[in-house]
Amino acid sequence: MAKALFWVQHLLGIGHIKRTASLSRAMTAAGMDVVIASGGLPVENLRMGSARLHQLPGVRAVDLYFKDLRDENDKPIDDDWRARRKAATMALLEQEAPDIVITELFPFGRRQFLFELEALLTEARAGGALTVCSVRDILVAPPKPERLLEMLERAERLFDRILVHGDPDLVPFEESFPHTERLKDKLAYTGYVVEEAAPAKDQDGLGEVIVSAGGGAVSEPLLRAAIAAHPLCDAGSKLPWRLLCGAGLGADLMAELRAQAGNGLIVETARPDFPGLLRRARLSVSQAGYNTVMDVLAAGIPGVVVPYAGGLESEQTLRARRLEERGVLQVVDEDKLTPTALAAAIDKALATSPEALAGLAIAGGAETPRILLADLAARPG
Repeated sequence: MAKALFWVQHLLGIGHIKRTASLSRAMTAAGMDVVIASGGLPVENLRMGSARLHQLPGVRAVDLYFKDLRDENDKPIDDDWRARRKAATMALLEQEAPDIVITELFPFGRRQFLFELEALLTEARAGGALTVCSVRDILVAPPKPERLLEMLERAERLFDRILVHGDPDLVPFEESFPHTERLKDKLAYTGYVVEEAAPAKDQDGLGEVIVSAGGGAVSEPLLRAAIAAHPLCDAGSKLPWRLLCGAGLGADLMAELRAQAGNGLIVETARPDFPGLLRRARLSVSQAGYNTVMDVLAAGIPGVVVPYAGGLESEQTLRARRLEERGVLQVVDEDKLTPTALAAAIDKALATSPEALAGLAIAGGAETPRILLADLAARPG
């Protein structure tokens, strides 16, 4: 049985760890033994199949630029923490002796963790492991152009395979990484990774407007705008609304929003059956992260998205605009988000009938283990 060690680091939201969990579930279903090495703070209700989760010393970002990183005790990380983290990662590599080592996003991001990843990948390659990068469709533009060349150098030196979880007919990887041609022999598109929908309980979600914002760390503006938009649009009086608040929102703000529930407006914590809720819903209102957008498209319902654009973030806006061009989403830019603008977009979206998945390649879950196992089989010896 092929064994894979899948390293992932989420810092602000939970999209990276959720996509890793989805891929790991697909990999175990294909007969692989998968260990997820998670460097973020623990996330509840991850659906990983039979994959095993190993919690590394955890870290999170408290700023939009990922400069201020805090450990499990909310203290800034230092060299002692880095040494402890690196030791834990290398010990896991030795313990598991995987056939494949996968890093989520790195070398196209997470350079803050070069102190452990350079050693991890170098040691893995020396031991004969296949080294793989798992990366979403669009990169965030780096603050310095020379960072792109650093990414290229590490991709060429440390990796055997680059798996891009996207569809080049929507957004080719070279649009956000201009040196893609240099990696063409390593790069393979898997298609988008779409979460399987766990059934929602009872009749929850049926005919509803579902408002969501991922893990909740940067969700306050959207959730407040949605509550204020509720009485301003036709959907507010005709449809029940359900707001899902991620754990990162904070208990005090969650309590404040819950106090505004009623009159057809439900406010509750985020749920693991979110994809199932969408399959029954009439409309989705959300940010435009990779996982959420795929859930909305898979549900085949109209969607209004407010792409997160804080810090240096640009990937949500690009993806959302491309899908808007295909007529499957309505986009409200973050800097133009008002209750009135959101209400107008909701009413406009409800007048559309989008085509489910918009003709995208969506077999990322099944294609990923197929490529990995084929690469292993093709190795000499």
